[in-house]
Amino acid sequence: MSKNSRRAFLLGTGALLGGWAVNSYHTDPIPVGTRLSAPMGDPLLLNDASELSPTKVAKHITVTDNFGAENLAALRAELKAAESERRPVIASAARHSMGGQSMAGGGTTYTFAHDWLELDASALTFRTGAGTRWSTVIAKLDAAGFSPAVMQSNNDFGVAATYSVNAHGWPVPFGPMGHTVRSIQIMLADGQLVTASRTENADIFFAAMGGYGLIGIITEMEIDMVPNARLEPTFEMVEPLNFGPEFVRAIKGITGVQMAYGRMDISKDRFLEQAMMITYRPTADQSDLPPAPGSGWLSRRARDIFRAQLGSDIAKHGRWWFESSLGPRIGGGATTRNALLNEPVITLDDRDPDRTDILHEYFISPENFGAFIAACREIIPSSYQELLNITLRYVQPDNEAWLGYAPVERIAAVMLFSQEKSLRAEEDAKRMTQALIDAAIRLGGTYYLPYRLHARPDQIAAGYAGLRPFAAKKRAMDPKLLFRNALWDQYIGRV
Repeated sequence: MSKNSRRAFLLGTGALLGGWAVNSYHTDPIPVGTRLSAPMGDPLLLNDASELSPTKVAKHITVTDNFGAENLAALRAELKAAESERRPVIASAARHSMGGQSMAGGGTTYTFAHDWLELDASALTFRTGAGTRWSTVIAKLDAAGFSPAVMQSNNDFGVAATYSVNAHGWPVPFGPMGHTVRSIQIMLADGQLVTASRTENADIFFAAMGGYGLIGIITEMEIDMVPNARLEPTFEMVEPLNFGPEFVRAIKGITGVQMAYGRMDISKDRFLEQAMMITYRPTADQSDLPPAPGSGWLSRRARDIFRAQLGSDIAKHGRWWFESSLGPRIGGGATTRNALLNEPVITLDDRDPDRTDILHEYFISPENFGAFIAACREIIPSSYQELLNITLRYVQPDNEAWLGYAPVERIAAVMLFSQEKSLRAEEDAKRMTQALIDAAIRLGGTYYLPYRLHARPDQIAAGYAGLRPFAAKKRAMDPKLLFRNALWDQYIGRV
């Protein structure tokens, strides 16, 4: 442990001890999900990426050092204290979930920020701390000629958080990131630290995969990596109603596609009437790969164009022209796998105090995807929500995670809406969300759980066959319900 990390400091009632920045609060908490503006300087009123989930916690502990014996003992002590005081505990990293999944109202919320990584080139794996950000993973692997097999589409997130929501990415042909995890170390509610994998404590491994931190606190992980590669894109316009089968054809054909995604025109006068498929294949020359850069000028310029879309169909036309015509001409050259992954989400930050960006995601089988797009054409324009982007990705079947969203192969539709920070906007978003979920479920699909908690209880039950088994497993492992969050309180804990 570094000398600086042992330095004590005062921040209200906070202190930095052993690499843990601890803030304590001992009055009645504000209920999870209460809508309010967080007072400046209150270290115990936390929020997530939605900016709509202000949550008062009893303790906020930021872990900046690795989990050696000292910090493991401190974690056990905190779990024991929380159990005796009947307050919940949850772990988080960047808190990019949007419905209170990463906070424990009235309890202890951990923020993991310990960055370390060791790679094993012969096994094509790397070991890393739970709070390590993907930006660190890319930097370390890139220097050695490797790349994460699967990660989210931005590099701001923590690796254990990605596993805990079982996020997918756009490298293909892969399923969710959990498929690339070899093993985890996880502390259970009784303070026991166990190793879990597909061959050891497999029930814990699959419950924690996409388990939203409700099974235990992950401290360390072993994850697959692949060689980095120089890739060249191909841009192809596709009829939107045929996008699902065409996307699968491109990815699963004998074409060597390593990364792929789709985009759609979201201008109001031609809503979802055009689609483009972008696929990346290795070039013949794989020598002397350049280091992965951060955001380039094209990304920064894209942000200006992206944000100009708010309330302007002219800007949406311009954005679609930029992506489908100009972009392929000026930014369509060879790049590397790591360069494509090394992009922070803040590139597209809205910077508007009165609005926030809200994500949705729906998973539909390729053959039914056209019908879902047809439903979106009816549902979204009838709302007051401002759709700024829709990205399409491929997800291989996942029959491992208890709360899996892809029992068969799926096309994922990732939607980004700009929303007012108001009760009116929330009610409208809830109505639209429930209509979209109904459409997805009617077509045999489902929706993603890390976002706003707008679904009806019957919708989560219909979309997640593993909901009741997961709840039973969680209660068996954590009978006093130590690990809790808003997702548990509103849905899972009620089944």
